[in-house]
Amino acid sequence: MLDILFITFPFFALVLCGYLAARRRMLPLDAIPGLNTFVLYFALPCMLFRFGSTTPIAQLLDGAAIIVYLVCALICVGFVVWVSMNRRIGWNDASFGALVAAFPNTGFMGVPLLVALLGAKAAGPAILTILVDLLITSSLCIALSRLDGADEQGASRAAKNALRGVALNPMPWAIVAGGVASALQLQLYKPVAQTLGLLADAASPVALFTIGAILWRSQFHAAQREHAPMPWRDYVPVAVFKLVVHPLLVLVVGVGAIAAGLPLNKFAASVMVLVAALPSASNVSMLAERFSADTGRIARIILLTTAASFLTFSGAVALVI
Repeated sequence: MLDILFITFPFFALVLCGYLAARRRMLPLDAIPGLNTFVLYFALPCMLFRFGSTTPIAQLLDGAAIIVYLVCALICVGFVVWVSMNRRIGWNDASFGALVAAFPNTGFMGVPLLVALLGAKAAGPAILTILVDLLITSSLCIALSRLDGADEQGASRAAKNALRGVALNPMPWAIVAGGVASALQLQLYKPVAQTLGLLADAASPVALFTIGAILWRSQFHAAQREHAPMPWRDYVPVAVFKLVVHPLLVLVVGVGAIAAGLPLNKFAASVMVLVAALPSASNVSMLAERFSADTGRIARIILLTTAASFLTFSGAVALVI
């Protein structure tokens, strides 16, 4: 367990550094979107392309892994929406609560952390989960969030807008491009490869630092909008679900799929369990803000899962590997 903490500590320490830098205004809040843009549009796509291009194409097209992870994501979304709905929490807030319960921070944190723990072969299954969460989970939750509106076509339009947003997101395209390079065994021109390598190497530290800064920014903006203390039952159960129930669900469904004869690789199943044990994706707070959901609730869930996962994720690693 101590060996695992030695590996995970620097990752969470960088998140804390970003949080403290933003909180103490060493990093201006206006600079955070710029950092996020660098990670999202430059560094992270290069990292995903590099991992995708060096991963066997069979791992990137693992249908069994996609089915298992997708089934678990849909169960998570449906269950959290169902138990969250009440007089105070409508479709909009319940849907984004479900999104933070089902969408791990795989891109910014998970891929580099899992590769550090398990080696480069962990990148393939982790990248698959990013595609599922970006293409299906987030689009579904955004569509569900529009059901509060009186317009019957609201959910349909929201789903189309979500898919349009996915089409403009460079991460799926970087994964696809990496898969094509892997399948065709393409080698980039050396100066181009070195440039991509420099950006890819920057992805992990800058992304982790940015996570911390985004957490403080979300918390700061949410605190300015709130006028009364938020009941703990509105956010703590979702955080517990994300860190405990979600990985257990992936574990149970994965074991059941293998027992049923589905060609799911045990290592891929283990990686997906650890992906599910990651904290909630930090970019959900920006989505919630864009769609006028309760950003205070979402920020609390993300902050709580990020802080607690230093221990819970390390415990999951100790149990799984």
